[in-house]
Amino acid sequence: MTKEVPIWEKSNLTLEEAAAYSGIGTGKLREITNDKNCNFVLWVGNKRLIKKRLFDKFIEQAYSI
Repeated sequence: MTKEVPIWEKSNLTLEEAAAYSGIGTGKLREITNDKNCNFVLWVGNKRLIKKRLFDKFIEQAYSI
């Protein structure tokens, strides 16, 4: 019996969670997070997590994605 934490309470999101949270597709999120200068991606081995707070700032400042 595992307790699932709601997305809005998490500090880091998987690609699938970030896609559901933002409405941006997983393919586009992969493309954005592959950039070396992406400040909202956290690599845990080969797994990438999205830092939600910094991701929100990125979305607010973006003109288009």
